[in-house]
Amino acid sequence: MAQAQRNNLEIYDDVAAQWWSDDIRWVRTLKNMVPGRLSWFDKQFDWQGKDVLDLGCAGGFMAEALDNRGARVTGIDPAKEAVAAARAHAQSEGKAIRYDVGVGEALPYADASFDAVVCVDVLEHVQSLTRVISEVFRVLSPGGYFLFDTINRNPIARLATITVAEDVLKLLPKGTHDPEMFIKPTELRSELELAGFVVGQMVGLGPRGINGRGDFTFGRVPGTMIIYMGTARKTDQTRG
Repeated sequence: MAQAQRNNLEIYDDVAAQWWSDDIRWVRTLKNMVPGRLSWFDKQFDWQGKDVLDLGCAGGFMAEALDNRGARVTGIDPAKEAVAAARAHAQSEGKAIRYDVGVGEALPYADASFDAVVCVDVLEHVQSLTRVISEVFRVLSPGGYFLFDTINRNPIARLATITVAEDVLKLLPKGTHDPEMFIKPTELRSELELAGFVVGQMVGLGPRGINGRGDFTFGRVPGTMIIYMGTARKTDQTRG
């Protein structure tokens, strides 16, 4: 049997037509992670009236949640069909969210365009982490915040996200992640600091319970061994 392609980004376009249907378990899992992320992100940043980029927006779960908090939201993702689904759903809900197709390594926005950039379930998929972080720094206003999560690189994280989540529980399609692309917190902190960010706290994210459909709910968990969230701030003084 052929081995599944790793870091397969086609999965997001493949299910775009059903993104908001709640019919697909792994898509529901992504939706269920948004409140868990925001339960911590909300304490780090006041979204009201701010210009926010959702980098790697897929079908729009996080973007719509940020819109609900009063942010002026732009979403960008390379998955064209997922972006189309996000745009259509936002229009049906009367939400003025801008959606673009593009990649984090070459953001189509002017310098200092956003007060915050949110990037969840993305950094472990990109072709150049250094370039993405550089672009995030560029498009942030001085004093702006980068709020992110990603997956740690170690045997326990590989077991949890590949063997358990993909192979056993089917929480994600086979091939969603390439464990070689996972990022240790020390590595990410170093990349952020080299770009000019002041890096804040990093905390764990993981399952906290089960809902009525038998799906996991998510929130902060002790330790950063598997999934971790963090913040970084662009200094008020930009480098010359």
